[in-house]
Amino acid sequence: MVKEKVKEIHNAIVEPGNNHAIYFQFEKDFVEDGIRCIPMMVRFKLDACGIKLRLKEWSKFNPDEKNILCEMACDKPAGLRLYRSYLQELVHRYTGKAATDLPIDPNPEWSHTNEIPFSLQQELAKYNWKISLHQWKSLSNLKRFSLIKLTRPGHENRNFPRAIKEFCLVNK
Repeated sequence: MVKEKVKEIHNAIVEPGNNHAIYFQFEKDFVEDGIRCIPMMVRFKLDACGIKLRLKEWSKFNPDEKNILCEMACDKPAGLRLYRSYLQELVHRYTGKAATDLPIDPNPEWSHTNEIPFSLQQELAKYNWKISLHQWKSLSNLKRFSLIKLTRPGHENRNFPRAIKEFCLVNK
């Protein structure tokens, strides 16, 4: 029954041949290992649909469910609603509790392409690095989002230098 529901949702929102899953190299150590941590692309979708997902909740999901959350498109209102609904269903199924709502930022830092966010500038300065506004603008939304997330307190900042290098922003 659960596998049929998963397949139904997957077929309804993941277009054949159009995989929306993007994993970065700096995430490789935990993606190859059964996606044990929440990938940036899922974090991006969580912020977009307004749900806070805890690692202990994520770890209860089976590999198919994690893959669906990675692959589902949620760049349009209908996709966001389906993503949110599916995620709420998963959290409730595994925890017996409602998913935690997260306020949706109407103007997130990563969307500011007219200036490099101060938090990113501060993190870059720790490594004596600078990036140009042109470099910042040329990054995808997901890459800008990832860099901002990697500068947040309490996040595993060891991936910040890896991301900077992967995105070809510095040569070191």
